[in-house]
Amino acid sequence: MTDLQWDRKFALEQAGGDEEILAELLELFRHSARADLEKIKDGVAKNDPVAMGEAAHSIKGAAASLGVEAVRRVAYEIEKAGRGGDLSGASQQVPSLEELLCQLESMK
Repeated sequence: MTDLQWDRKFALEQAGGDEEILAELLELFRHSARADLEKIKDGVAKNDPVAMGEAAHSIKGAAASLGVEAVRRVAYEIEKAGRGGDLSGASQQVPSLEELLCQLESMK
């Protein structure tokens, strides 16, 4: 199991020190990341590296803004592979991203 490497202090700073706002941001991230993960899987299935790369880019940016380093790093690898047209390289990273996003569900 890969560690999320979440910098909660950084995330709380991004939320202006407000725990409620942080909770809302995390919930928005969870929701959007689930949808983007499905777009990545669909991109792999349909041989569409552009769609896959765009969805990974979205996850990467949101993870970076909330200090979730492991998700950011894996999403970046998928994005990079997608932009390079490397569907097999990207598809190898999808299970890791999925595992990390499952861990994200328990973050508070």
